[in-house]
Order: sequence, then C-alpha cells, then structure tokens
Amino acid sequence: MSLQETVLMQLRDLILSGDFAPGQRLAEQQLAERLGASRTPVRAALVTLEQEGLVEANDTGKYLVRQFTAQEVTDAIAVRGHLEGMAARLVAEHGVSRQLQGDLQACLLEGDRLLTNNPLTIEGYAAYAVMNDRFHALILQACGNRALQRAVALNDKLPFAPASAMLPMQGTVALDRDWMLYAHRQHHMLFDALQRGEGTRAQALAVEHTEVAQMNMRLALEKRAESERVLPGMRLVVG
Repeated sequence: MSLQETVLMQLRDLILSGDFAPGQRLAEQQLAERLGASRTPVRAALVTLEQEGLVEANDTGKYLVRQFTAQEVTDAIAVRGHLEGMAARLVAEHGVSRQLQGDLQACLLEGDRLLTNNPLTIEGYAAYAVMNDRFHALILQACGNRALQRAVALNDKLPFAPASAMLPMQGTVALDRDWMLYAHRQHHMLFDALQRGEGTRAQALAVEHTEVAQMNMRLALEKRAESERVLPGMRLVVG
C-alpha cells in the first residue's frame, strides 16, 4: 500500500463530500500541504481521478473538478454490478483454477486482517481499497470474456464507478467499519459460490455486492446535504 493510495482515497472523499466545487481547480501544492504529502503522490492521484472521470484537465494541463450528477453515479454503479455479475457467473461455470483460488484467498485473508483494526485508519482504508480492487480484478480477468472486460474498463471512467471508489468514508468510523465488514463477508460468500461452481448464485451475489456502494452514495449525499445547510454553495447536481 502506497502513499498514493492514501492520497487518492482522501481526494475522492473530499470531492464527494463537496469540499471542492465543480469547476474548481485542484492545485498540486495546495493539496499536498492540506494532505501532508509531497506533490508526487498528489500528481499521481490526480491522474487516476482523471481516468475515473472525477476531474478533467483544461487546455493548460491544470486539473478541475468535474461536475457529475447523483443519477450518473448511481447508474454507473448499477452497470458495474451487472457486468461483474456476468463475470462471476462465467468464472463459476468455467471453474476456479488453483492459481485463482490462491490469489482470491490471499485477498480474503488480507481483508480479514485489515478489518481486525478498530478503529480503521486512513491507511487501513487505503490498504483495503488495494485488496478490494485486486479481488474484483482477479474475477474479471478470469472470466475470459474480452468484450466484458472492455465494458467494465469503459464504465470505470465514470464518476465513482470503479470497485473501490465508493468505499464508506462518509459516516462515522464505526458505521464505516460495519459496512466494510458486511461487504467483505460478501467477498467470502462470492468466493464460496465460485468454488462450488454455482454460477447463478455467484452472479446474484456480485450484483447485490454493489448495493453497499449505492448505500454509501446515499449516505454521502445525506451528509453533503447537511453540510450545504450550514455552508451554502457546496452543491452536487442531482439530475
């Protein structure tokens, strides 16, 4: 787990919570000072956020916060769920190789280890995100459907669509950890379905898994609405 991952997660959270308004420029030096990091991980995180559709570069190469709607995020998460559901079904039907089994088990063990920490630190969130991304990527890579893989890659360019983009950092620390424990239990159930060759069950679990992201989105919007009542002007366009 690198400092870049920690910075990336913090910046995602700040954008979603409304600390940065649509169109606002994100200056590397100011962000580095705010997050207590050097400019290098900040620059790398901004590149990733551009790939995820959260920021955009202007003609001079400066990064600006992209405007997005709540519906756009909700739709992108729903699409990811159905695409990953298809991937999980294909893996279950094809059979789990010994290599894939070991790699997925390593992810599960790492998630178990990280979630023993209470409370979770920002570093813990970032490390869990790395594990979570790998778990999802392994299943997608193993599905053997290139068109499906390209569809997921395209969808990941939409705001908060990637697997770890909506990890719960909007509520209380205790609530965040509860949601992550629930999501990780789903990882274990999905792994069990894959091993048993239960394609329909694996597909349903993968689709249901994205409901955690949808719930986090709703919690984030509620928190943001509360902030707007106190600090008018921070606005997420809901379309």
